[in-house]
Amino acid sequence: MARLEFDGAANGGRQKVSVEIEDLVIAGWTGRDVAALNDHIEELKAIGVQPPSTVPLYYRVAASLLTQAETVQVLGDDTSGEAEPVLVGTPDRLWVTVGADHTDRKLESYGVAPSKQVCAKVIGRTAWRFEEVEPHWDRLVLRSFITEGGKKVLYQEGPLARIRPPRELVAGWREGDKRLPAGTAMFCGTLPALGAIRSSSRFEMEIEDPVLARKLAHAYDVEALPLIS
Repeated sequence: MARLEFDGAANGGRQKVSVEIEDLVIAGWTGRDVAALNDHIEELKAIGVQPPSTVPLYYRVAASLLTQAETVQVLGDDTSGEAEPVLVGTPDRLWVTVGADHTDRKLESYGVAPSKQVCAKVIGRTAWRFEEVEPHWDRLVLRSFITEGGKKVLYQEGPLARIRPPRELVAGWREGDKRLPAGTAMFCGTLPALGAIRSSSRFEMEIEDPVLARKLAHAYDVEALPLIS
Protein backbone atom coordinates (compact mmCIF):
# COMPACT_ATOMS: atom_id res chain seq x y z
CA MET A 1 0.00 0.00 0.00
CA ALA A 2 1.15 3.55 -0.71
CA ARG A 3 -0.22 6.80 0.67
CA LEU A 4 -0.21 9.65 -1.83
CA GLU A 5 -0.76 13.36 -1.30
CA PHE A 6 -1.70 15.57 -4.26
CA ASP A 7 -2.21 19.25 -4.82
CA GLY A 8 -5.38 18.87 -6.88
CA ALA A 9 -6.45 21.47 -9.44
CA ALA A 10 -10.24 21.69 -9.55
CA ASN A 11 -12.55 24.30 -11.08
CA GLY A 12 -9.81 26.89 -11.16
CA GLY A 13 -8.97 26.35 -7.49
CA ARG A 14 -6.85 23.99 -5.43
CA GLN A 15 -7.64 21.20 -3.02
CA LYS A 16 -5.59 18.72 -1.06
CA VAL A 17 -6.09 15.12 -2.10
CA SER A 18 -5.01 12.16 0.02
CA VAL A 19 -5.48 8.55 -1.03
CA GLU A 20 -4.30 5.09 -0.02
CA ILE A 21 -3.35 3.09 -3.12
CA GLU A 22 -3.91 -0.63 -2.73
CA ASP A 23 -3.80 -1.68 -6.39
CA LEU A 24 -1.28 -0.53 -8.98
CA VAL A 25 -1.84 -1.46 -12.62
CA ILE A 26 0.51 -0.68 -15.50
CA ALA A 27 -1.18 -0.83 -18.89
CA GLY A 28 1.38 -1.77 -21.51
CA TRP A 29 1.40 -1.77 -25.31
CA THR A 30 -1.35 0.87 -25.38
CA GLY A 31 -0.55 2.64 -28.65
CA ARG A 32 -3.66 3.68 -30.57
CA ASP A 33 -1.91 3.63 -33.94
CA VAL A 34 -0.89 0.14 -35.01
CA ALA A 35 2.14 1.33 -36.98
CA ALA A 36 3.40 3.42 -34.04
CA LEU A 37 2.80 0.54 -31.65
CA ASN A 38 4.80 -1.76 -33.89
CA ASP A 39 7.60 0.82 -33.90
CA HIS A 40 7.63 0.73 -30.09
CA ILE A 41 7.64 -3.07 -30.12
CA GLU A 42 10.60 -3.03 -32.53
CA GLU A 43 12.30 -0.42 -30.35
CA LEU A 44 12.09 -2.75 -27.38
CA LYS A 45 13.03 -5.83 -29.42
CA ALA A 46 16.27 -4.01 -30.24
CA ILE A 47 17.19 -4.23 -26.56
CA GLY A 48 16.06 -7.82 -26.24
CA VAL A 49 12.43 -7.44 -25.07
CA GLN A 50 10.07 -10.09 -26.43
CA PRO A 51 6.86 -8.92 -28.17
CA PRO A 52 3.63 -9.04 -26.15
CA SER A 53 1.19 -11.94 -26.44
CA THR A 54 -1.70 -9.49 -26.85
CA VAL A 55 -2.29 -5.74 -26.68
CA PRO A 56 -2.85 -4.05 -24.41
CA LEU A 57 -1.49 -6.02 -21.45
CA TYR A 58 -2.14 -5.18 -17.82
CA TYR A 59 0.72 -5.73 -15.40
CA ARG A 60 -0.01 -5.87 -11.67
CA VAL A 61 2.75 -4.24 -9.63
CA ALA A 62 3.22 -3.82 -5.89
CA ALA A 63 1.55 -0.58 -4.80
CA SER A 64 4.43 -0.03 -2.37
CA LEU A 65 6.61 0.85 -5.37
CA LEU A 66 4.71 4.11 -5.88
CA THR A 67 6.62 7.18 -4.78
CA GLN A 68 6.53 10.94 -5.18
CA ALA A 69 10.20 11.25 -4.28
CA GLU A 70 12.73 13.43 -6.07
CA THR A 71 15.46 10.74 -5.91
CA VAL A 72 15.19 7.00 -6.52
CA GLN A 73 17.79 4.29 -6.12
CA VAL A 74 18.24 1.56 -8.71
CA LEU A 75 20.60 -1.36 -9.13
CA GLY A 76 23.13 -0.88 -11.92
CA ASP A 77 23.17 1.33 -14.99
CA ASP A 78 20.55 -0.41 -17.14
CA THR A 79 17.39 1.37 -16.03
CA SER A 80 15.39 4.15 -17.63
CA GLY A 81 12.16 6.05 -17.18
CA GLU A 82 9.25 6.50 -19.53
CA ALA A 83 6.60 9.16 -18.99
CA GLU A 84 2.93 8.19 -18.74
CA PRO A 85 -0.43 9.67 -17.79
CA VAL A 86 -1.58 8.07 -14.53
CA LEU A 87 -5.19 7.71 -13.39
CA VAL A 88 -5.82 7.72 -9.65
CA GLY A 89 -9.14 6.60 -8.22
CA THR A 90 -10.41 8.23 -5.02
CA PRO A 91 -13.76 7.71 -3.28
CA ASP A 92 -15.37 10.78 -4.87
CA ARG A 93 -13.73 11.13 -8.29
CA LEU A 94 -11.01 10.24 -10.78
CA TRP A 95 -7.76 12.21 -10.97
CA VAL A 96 -4.94 12.28 -13.50
CA THR A 97 -1.28 12.99 -12.87
CA VAL A 98 2.03 12.33 -14.60
CA GLY A 99 4.25 9.37 -13.78
CA ALA A 100 7.28 7.39 -14.83
CA ASP A 101 7.29 3.63 -15.23
CA HIS A 102 10.97 3.33 -14.35
CA THR A 103 12.17 -0.05 -15.61
CA ASP A 104 15.23 -2.28 -15.45
CA ARG A 105 15.96 -2.75 -19.16
CA LYS A 106 18.40 -5.61 -18.68
CA LEU A 107 15.86 -7.58 -16.69
CA GLU A 108 13.17 -6.60 -19.19
CA SER A 109 14.94 -8.71 -21.82
CA TYR A 110 14.27 -11.67 -19.52
CA GLY A 111 10.66 -10.77 -18.76
CA VAL A 112 8.60 -7.57 -18.82
CA ALA A 113 6.55 -8.37 -15.72
CA PRO A 114 9.57 -9.02 -13.44
CA SER A 115 11.32 -5.91 -14.73
CA LYS A 116 8.43 -3.73 -13.65
CA GLN A 117 8.61 -5.06 -10.10
CA VAL A 118 12.17 -4.00 -9.31
CA CYS A 119 12.10 -0.21 -9.81
CA ALA A 120 10.17 2.58 -8.13
CA LYS A 121 7.20 4.02 -10.00
CA VAL A 122 7.43 7.78 -9.65
CA ILE A 123 4.40 10.04 -9.90
CA GLY A 124 3.87 13.76 -9.54
CA ARG A 125 2.57 15.76 -6.60
CA THR A 126 -0.06 17.67 -8.56
CA ALA A 127 -3.15 16.29 -10.27
CA TRP A 128 -6.14 17.39 -12.34
CA ARG A 129 -9.73 16.28 -12.08
CA PHE A 130 -10.19 13.83 -14.91
CA GLU A 131 -13.58 15.24 -15.89
CA GLU A 132 -11.94 18.61 -16.59
CA VAL A 133 -9.61 17.15 -19.22
CA GLU A 134 -11.58 14.20 -20.59
CA PRO A 135 -13.34 16.29 -23.30
CA HIS A 136 -9.98 17.37 -24.77
CA TRP A 137 -7.84 14.42 -23.60
CA ASP A 138 -6.35 13.81 -27.05
CA ARG A 139 -4.93 17.35 -27.12
CA LEU A 140 -2.88 16.88 -23.96
CA VAL A 141 0.86 16.61 -24.71
CA LEU A 142 3.19 14.19 -22.94
CA ARG A 143 6.90 14.98 -22.71
CA SER A 144 9.98 13.75 -20.95
CA PHE A 145 13.58 14.91 -20.74
CA ILE A 146 16.84 13.25 -19.77
CA THR A 147 20.28 14.63 -18.97
CA GLU A 148 23.10 13.88 -21.41
CA GLY A 149 26.51 15.49 -21.30
CA GLY A 150 25.26 17.85 -18.63
CA LYS A 151 22.44 19.11 -20.87
CA LYS A 152 18.68 18.67 -20.75
CA VAL A 153 17.59 16.65 -23.80
CA LEU A 154 14.07 16.01 -25.08
CA TYR A 155 13.44 12.27 -24.77
CA GLN A 156 9.72 11.79 -25.53
CA GLU A 157 7.03 14.05 -26.95
CA GLY A 158 3.59 13.63 -28.42
CA PRO A 159 -0.17 14.07 -27.93
CA LEU A 160 -2.14 11.61 -25.81
CA ALA A 161 -4.14 10.93 -28.98
CA ARG A 162 -1.40 8.39 -29.71
CA ILE A 163 -2.38 6.33 -26.66
CA ARG A 164 -5.65 4.45 -26.23
CA PRO A 165 -8.38 6.45 -24.45
CA PRO A 166 -8.23 6.06 -20.67
CA ARG A 167 -11.81 4.82 -20.29
CA GLU A 168 -11.06 2.14 -22.87
CA LEU A 169 -8.00 1.05 -20.92
CA VAL A 170 -9.92 0.87 -17.66
CA ALA A 171 -12.68 -1.13 -19.34
CA GLY A 172 -10.12 -3.52 -20.81
CA TRP A 173 -8.80 -4.28 -17.35
CA ARG A 174 -12.19 -4.26 -15.61
CA GLU A 175 -14.00 -6.52 -18.10
CA GLY A 176 -16.08 -3.71 -19.53
CA ASP A 177 -16.48 -1.50 -16.45
CA LYS A 178 -15.12 1.97 -17.27
CA ARG A 179 -14.92 3.06 -13.61
CA LEU A 180 -11.55 2.88 -11.88
CA PRO A 181 -12.06 1.76 -8.27
CA ALA A 182 -11.02 3.97 -5.38
CA GLY A 183 -7.57 3.09 -4.14
CA THR A 184 -6.36 2.09 -7.60
CA ALA A 185 -3.71 3.77 -9.77
CA MET A 186 -3.30 2.93 -13.45
CA PHE A 187 -0.37 3.91 -15.66
CA CYS A 188 -1.86 4.39 -19.14
CA GLY A 189 1.06 3.79 -21.48
CA THR A 190 3.87 5.75 -23.02
CA LEU A 191 5.34 7.07 -26.28
CA PRO A 192 8.46 5.90 -28.12
CA ALA A 193 11.76 7.48 -27.18
CA LEU A 194 13.33 10.02 -29.50
CA GLY A 195 16.40 8.01 -30.37
CA ALA A 196 17.42 4.86 -28.54
CA ILE A 197 16.09 3.88 -25.13
CA ARG A 198 18.82 4.90 -22.71
CA SER A 199 19.52 5.55 -19.07
CA SER A 200 20.04 8.92 -17.45
CA SER A 201 20.92 10.29 -14.04
CA ARG A 202 17.84 12.53 -14.15
CA PHE A 203 14.36 12.13 -15.58
CA GLU A 204 11.87 14.96 -16.06
CA MET A 205 8.28 14.51 -17.20
CA GLU A 206 5.26 16.65 -17.91
CA ILE A 207 1.77 16.73 -19.35
CA GLU A 208 0.77 20.00 -20.98
CA ASP A 209 -2.85 21.07 -21.31
CA PRO A 210 -2.97 23.59 -24.17
CA VAL A 211 -6.71 24.15 -23.74
CA LEU A 212 -6.61 25.19 -20.06
CA ALA A 213 -3.02 26.52 -20.29
CA ARG A 214 -1.40 24.49 -17.50
CA LYS A 215 1.08 21.67 -16.89
CA LEU A 216 1.63 18.73 -14.62
CA ALA A 217 5.36 18.22 -14.02
CA HIS A 218 7.68 16.19 -11.87
CA ALA A 219 11.39 15.28 -11.93
CA TYR A 220 13.65 12.90 -10.10
CA ASP A 221 17.30 12.00 -9.90
CA VAL A 222 18.46 8.41 -10.36
CA GLU A 223 21.12 7.02 -8.04
CA ALA A 224 22.63 3.87 -9.54
CA LEU A 225 23.85 1.48 -6.86
CA PRO A 226 26.82 -0.77 -7.70
CA LEU A 227 25.93 -4.11 -9.23
CA ILE A 228 28.15 -6.60 -7.45
CA SER A 229 28.29 -10.30 -8.35
